[in-house]
Amino acid sequence: MKKIVSKYDRMLLASLPRAIFPGRIEVVVDEGEAERATSYLMRHSLLGFDTETRPSFRRGRLYQVSLLQVSTDDVCFLFRLGIIGLPPCLKRLLSDREITKVGLAWHDDLHALRQRGKFEAGTFTDLQSIAGQMGIEDLGLQKLYANIFAEKISKGQQLSNWDADTLSEAQKLYAATDAWACLRLYREMTRMKEEGYELLTTDQPLAAAPAGNVSGQP
Repeated sequence: MKKIVSKYDRMLLASLPRAIFPGRIEVVVDEGEAERATSYLMRHSLLGFDTETRPSFRRGRLYQVSLLQVSTDDVCFLFRLGIIGLPPCLKRLLSDREITKVGLAWHDDLHALRQRGKFEAGTFTDLQSIAGQMGIEDLGLQKLYANIFAEKISKGQQLSNWDADTLSEAQKLYAATDAWACLRLYREMTRMKEEGYELLTTDQPLAAAPAGNVSGQP
């Protein structure tokens, strides 16, 4: 039975192996590509979602959401919303009620996406809600992934320019990994809820990772 903790010690992150999306990454920069990508994605029943927004370092200046990442197990599409906006095909995907779309803190992401275009939200699942039901208090993606898989998601590109003319390879990998991680977390957390797990609770973060938390294995 896998062991997890209610609070994860940030000091442990540095010693963990890095989690990296293992599949193909496709950058979408026009509506034709977006149509083909969404047609492929809508053949799946479960997808990982995330967004990125250019950071603002000036008070009062905010940017619209720059990127929408949608991932299957083996391919992640990066839709450059700063270039293509929110075309009808993406609105269809976001509104679809048959496909379960998994993300983290999706209320904020949906609000940001609606600044690009109006749509009715379809079926979304927020990992933070599942984590709360399991007794997990650290709800950020990095700590949540470390707690469940004993692997580290790098946040080195989080404050990079997501509106750059060309995304760097590091940005692409970062964006794809975040969306794929949501998909992987959903499957494992659902399995754990069904089959059982041991929650170690403490008022302070633990000084060592739980012994039963084996990277990438149930």
